Amino acid sequence: MPAGKTSPAGNTAPAGNTVQPAGLRIRLVVPGNVRHNSGGNVYNTALARELAALGADVDIRPLDGGWPVGSPEDRRRLAALLRGGDSGAANDHDAAHHVDGGVDDAGGTNDHSAADRRVTLVDGLLACGAPEELAAATAAGQPAWILLHMPLDDTGHGEAGLERRALRAAAGVICTSTSAAAGVRARHGPDGVRTALPGSDPAALAAGSEPPHLLALAALLPNKDQSLLLAALSDLTDLPWTASLVGSDTADPAYAARIRDTVNRLGLQDRVRIPGELRGGALEAEWATADLSLLISRAETFGLVVTESIARGVPVVVRACTGAVEALAAGTPEAAVPGTAVALGADPAPLTRALRRWLSEPGLRTRWRAAAVDARDRLPGWDATARAVLAALDPQHSVQDHLDPQHSVPDHPDPERPAVQPRAAPWAAPWDAPPEKPPAEDSPAAPAGGQ
Repeated sequence: MPAGKTSPAGNTAPAGNTVQPAGLRIRLVVPGNVRHNSGGNVYNTALARELAALGADVDIRPLDGGWPVGSPEDRRRLAALLRGGDSGAANDHDAAHHVDGGVDDAGGTNDHSAADRRVTLVDGLLACGAPEELAAATAAGQPAWILLHMPLDDTGHGEAGLERRALRAAAGVICTSTSAAAGVRARHGPDGVRTALPGSDPAALAAGSEPPHLLALAALLPNKDQSLLLAALSDLTDLPWTASLVGSDTADPAYAARIRDTVNRLGLQDRVRIPGELRGGALEAEWATADLSLLISRAETFGLVVTESIARGVPVVVRACTGAVEALAAGTPEAAVPGTAVALGADPAPLTRALRRWLSEPGLRTRWRAAAVDARDRLPGWDATARAVLAALDPQHSVQDHLDPQHSVPDHPDPERPAVQPRAAPWAAPWDAPPEKPPAEDSPAAPAGGQ
């Protein structure tokens, strides 16, 4: 963190992790069709904020469309942005949002002369389905970088081929998790993929509740598997607890309606709340009451809600073999993990056993809580994410030697230096493994999914 930046626990980080982005102008093209508070949207917003705080001039361009492939008109507007012009925005969501880097180190105002360095960074949800547009921008002397949150789902419409061509046409690729980077390399084998792991914002410690309160913060979508969670909870009604399923109910209204019906069918309406998507004070109030959070998505590349939970001292249960395992390991020593990863399929029984043990054993609750409170002191901030991105986009003007190696991992490290590997999460295991002595052979998760 730069001088003056505080960790979630309020500790001031030392100066020295510096970059010199003054004069760097970054056009960040993001999807406008994802309206809910997704992990990708949170990442993009925090990245833009911290890039500007470091001195870069950031121009955010939301672009509506039927992404990830889009219509011909969608791709025409994307092509215009990639060439440095206006998108021909047809609505308010396509309006630019400018984040100015402010003053330079000498106290003067950043001017934008011809000597300025200009870079375009495009969210992979748009870029990976538009290889021709990327190639045309490169041919016009305006190559764009891809910020890839997750590989495209292959639905049988040639997405993998489009993605492969897009990655080859891009100036470079930055993945937002090591699992996403591994997935891209496994599918396409590109050179030079870098990672810039998500950061976290400072947050107040959660006070918790009596009886214990469980929080599942995710859009109501089949991938997030709230139906499995409800099935697990239905076998725990002999124990005291409450739960909230907080997240957008408009992304898939039919699934959201089924989840609400399931709550009533299982007789959980006095225990489980489904308030929809919450923001601001309402969301913070929900966090303040939480004792345990859950992210049991069938697939995740990272899972920002996991680090958001740890920042509040709230332990987390995640699904094994997903990228959420990596998030749970963030800032955590191997001996004290703030939660666990449960091997899950269609059967809710393993999750029921995990929750029953947590609800029934005060000592386990205490250990997980203590591990979460301890881990929040070591969570990296979003400034580390921004520095990792700057090191990739503008290496000649970035001091890479001071970057956190877990935040920026080159595909081909300098052969003169020891290779730095992202930290594995060796503790993730089926619930019945003793949490105090996690098996050493496990590794983080599979390279598929989405936040």
